[in-house]
Amino acid sequence: MEFEIIKTTSSRLGVTDLVNLGFGEVFSDHMFNMDYKDGAWRSPRIVPFGPVEILPSMCCLHYGQMVFEGLKAFRTGSGLLQIFRPDKYHGRFNRSCRRLCIPETEYRLFLSSLQGLIDLDQEWVPKRKGYSLYIRPFIFASDSYLGVKVSKSYRYMVITSPVGSYYQEGANPVSLVTSREYIRAAKGGLGTAKTPANYAASLLPAQEAIQKGFSQILWLDAAERRYVEEVGTMNMFFYMEGRLVTPSLEGTILEGVTRDSVIRIARDWGITVEERKVAIDEVLASSRQGKLQEIFGTGTAAVISPVGRIQHDDTSITIHEGKPGPLAQKLYDEITGIQYGEREDRFRWCVPVS
Repeated sequence: MEFEIIKTTSSRLGVTDLVNLGFGEVFSDHMFNMDYKDGAWRSPRIVPFGPVEILPSMCCLHYGQMVFEGLKAFRTGSGLLQIFRPDKYHGRFNRSCRRLCIPETEYRLFLSSLQGLIDLDQEWVPKRKGYSLYIRPFIFASDSYLGVKVSKSYRYMVITSPVGSYYQEGANPVSLVTSREYIRAAKGGLGTAKTPANYAASLLPAQEAIQKGFSQILWLDAAERRYVEEVGTMNMFFYMEGRLVTPSLEGTILEGVTRDSVIRIARDWGITVEERKVAIDEVLASSRQGKLQEIFGTGTAAVISPVGRIQHDDTSITIHEGKPGPLAQKLYDEITGIQYGEREDRFRWCVPVS
């Protein structure tokens, strides 16, 4: 796809520290823009990263009609730039759009917007392993009104950010706590859509968990507070008696791309994978009986994040002596090996930028 390109006259690359990176704090020189009007996406363009002029009456600011995605680009040892599973992220992006009454994008357009932007800002892709370029496509309603109705106009944008580790713990196991007071999502709600409302609702419980000394909330189902669902930024996996178990997708859990990658790799290795309801009591009992081998979370930002401790009501369990487990490490090495071009991409997940 062809689009207009307006290059920045003042790059920030020379004054940016690409070695000591956090997550999502530094942004590349350019961004992609496109507008939806009169039933079609129009005027695709790359412009310098900077403020966006909006009206205070823009409906998105008041009613939250907005969706986003998050995926990554990597620099291989040979210098090739590649995006990990853009087709899978695009599919989820469109499903979120449908749930929020937002016009979808074609895959060709979506991929071209990512490739064009990354190609222009390719020097922003970190050269060190363990680092990557985080890509944030998003769409927001742009009509100007104060009525609760579906917008007729939208803005599609892509920004990128060179990133390091997502969790402050890095590769060290995180600690999780369940909540009896709060819920993340109920069936029929927005649990499967990547939309700001999902994340806004989790901020207070997450903050309270941190104040108690935990990394995040381990969400239980809204109806019974019995079944494990996910952590706010990760899907969950439990390795018990040689079986890898993960909560099934039943309308309240975000369909993680890394989750899907882990399932496919594990099954390819001959590991039995079960997608089903997982009761928190089952997890605790498995720990007491010595059958619980590992727990880890999966997500785009952290890839694989081992869990070292879970607190549920008055019961606390420590997993694998609070250390990363061998399966979590093996999966992490396999996925990142594919992403950085060090291992065979047998599933053809990586798409080159150029």
